[in-house]
Amino acid sequence: MLKGKTTKNLQGLIKETAKVRCKEQMVQKQLRKQNVLIKGTKDGLTFILNDQCSFDSLLTELNDKLSDRPPSSDSEEGQVRIKLVSGKRYLDPQQLDALKEALLNHINGVEMTVESEVMSKEEAEKAIQSQEVNRLLRIVRSGQVIEVTGDLLLIGDVNPGGTIKASGNIFVIGKMRGIAHAGCEGNRQAVICGSSMLPSQLRIADVISRPPEEESDKELIMECAFVDETGEMVIDKVQHLQKIRPEIASMM
Repeated sequence: MLKGKTTKNLQGLIKETAKVRCKEQMVQKQLRKQNVLIKGTKDGLTFILNDQCSFDSLLTELNDKLSDRPPSSDSEEGQVRIKLVSGKRYLDPQQLDALKEALLNHINGVEMTVESEVMSKEEAEKAIQSQEVNRLLRIVRSGQVIEVTGDLLLIGDVNPGGTIKASGNIFVIGKMRGIAHAGCEGNRQAVICGSSMLPSQLRIADVISRPPEEESDKELIMECAFVDETGEMVIDKVQHLQKIRPEIASMM
């Protein structure tokens, strides 16, 4: 009788131990980092991709998870917006094609975009250029257009009818009597500075300013033009640059 009771208790203990192990395995599986995390949004589906695993592991898990989803109905119209968040993983054209093919095998119509923390070579080159200071020693005559990526430091005059353009800031050591367009790619934080500001037109991004007629006899002092918090262009003494654009003043 005692032996039978002991055997029964032992069997119960074995079952309980098996249940605990099973639960531990399930928890470990849930805690294991997922290579693909799918989130539904009002704009479509977002696929967050692990940027540490191999691409093969990533593609395998993507196919597995897509296979578990209900198949798309042929009657569904329009494209599904898919955003791939790749983090610090660089996806080459072949890998992007493989991911899109996997998505198309399970979803009818895919409009795919990629959000990445990795810069392409072209983007990196453009970022470097945008931070460069282009130095020119010349006179910009009527009808001439000088355009640069980054900041422009011009030592010389801009005659009436001459135009200078920069994606960054413009600094003119000379007479500024033509057209100056700073932040020409949309940067409203850009400034235009000149030792003799008598321009026919100033532009910063999409903001345009023309000097009043009586400005022709004004005192010639170093000035800067900038867009203030109201979206209006202001021309002030260059000393005020320290307050309005301290990051630019520290470069000078």
